[in-house]
Amino acid sequence: MAKTKTSVFFCKNCGSESAKWQGRCSVCGEWNTIVEEAFSKNDKSVGLGKSDRVKPVPQKINEIVPQINIRLSSQDEELDRVLGGGIVAGALILIGGEPGIGKSTLLLQVALLMHNVKVLYISGEESDQQIKLRAERLAKASSELYIYTETHTGSIFKQMNELQPQLVIIDSIQTLYTDAIEATPGSISQIRECTGELMRYAKESQVPVFIVGHITKDGAIAGPKVLEHMVDTVIQFEGDRNYTYRILRTIKNRFGSTSELGIYEMSGAGLRAVSNPSEILITQRDEQPTGIAVGAMVEGIRPILIEAQALVSDAVYGTPQRSATGFDTKRLNMLLAVLDKRCGFRFGMKDVFVNIAGGLRVEDPAIDLAIVAALISSHNELVIPAHCAFAAEVGLSGEIRGVNRIEQRIAEAERLGFKRIYISKYNQKSFDATPFTIAIQYISKVNELLN
Repeated sequence: MAKTKTSVFFCKNCGSESAKWQGRCSVCGEWNTIVEEAFSKNDKSVGLGKSDRVKPVPQKINEIVPQINIRLSSQDEELDRVLGGGIVAGALILIGGEPGIGKSTLLLQVALLMHNVKVLYISGEESDQQIKLRAERLAKASSELYIYTETHTGSIFKQMNELQPQLVIIDSIQTLYTDAIEATPGSISQIRECTGELMRYAKESQVPVFIVGHITKDGAIAGPKVLEHMVDTVIQFEGDRNYTYRILRTIKNRFGSTSELGIYEMSGAGLRAVSNPSEILITQRDEQPTGIAVGAMVEGIRPILIEAQALVSDAVYGTPQRSATGFDTKRLNMLLAVLDKRCGFRFGMKDVFVNIAGGLRVEDPAIDLAIVAALISSHNELVIPAHCAFAAEVGLSGEIRGVNRIEQRIAEAERLGFKRIYISKYNQKSFDATPFTIAIQYISKVNELLN
């Protein structure tokens, strides 16, 4: 077998090759992303046992018959929602997350729950005994689950062709290596080549493939950025080690929405799907302190009520502190400037801390009014009644702007027992308030909130 030894420089962001090192990638324009890799490329490529397949030919778009995507249920309500209704046949799905967050636990639990589905679980990090012990802790073992501990793609594809599984799980892509190139497992070239082989297998056999991907200290999935472009779906598994809750968030999805959210609770028996996250994200208290407000957000098709906490105190040092957990710090500075300019609040010499309870990170602008209410409550030592909720965006001129899907937000607040909700008056004509028994308060300016 002829081999060509070479040394190539790769861009970690876009995966492009260059003959020499340079500070800035000429393709994507990113700085300090060029790394050197020495490897041997074989003239003989690694086949997948599909050499007899029919090669595609160009077709007119009017002659193409659309096929309905056949979805396979994972028996997990949260994962099915995030994937857009189930696992699409032939899909290549990448799941990334921090070490120990529960990626392997989630996929093994799904494999155990899918009865009457032949699942091949390929592990390059754990032995079969370790997987067996974890499976006994999670659930009753499925008779159709096969465990295979291997990192060589040639052996993996051979077992796939013999076993003919209906679902394949790879844990993880950084441990695989192929004979097509001789480079260190986990390198950019190996990750890209192994993912390409798995993608060809998934498309040719119509078998969905789950890939577990490690992330770097910056929070990005390890390997070239082109890895995320090659796969059909990219899912981020997030969470805080100090909380038992885990969040499954879609970053890319060719077969569904990218705004869906799945919430799990980690326990000794595995991950438990949380069907009603509003009840766990809102703290039940005997008395209501200042600086607490409840906002109504929407993630995908799911309305969620969250608790916004704010603390405003005199600055001990010369420069006031601005800290936000679960909320954009730049947007917090904007809201503070609006309160200073339009309402006369002097936050210039105040330390301001904002926290979204439960470890959730919020990007919905409808939470602005709840943040403003919590800031005013803490600044003036005013207690917001526990039965009040907020759902509106705040503009730079101090106006209260309307938000979309306001009916779902109101219905969720009413279902959880809230008596009053504050929304923008510009939402008044966009929905029918007759079916609701909750009191709806319409406001147009931040100043009206003080009343």
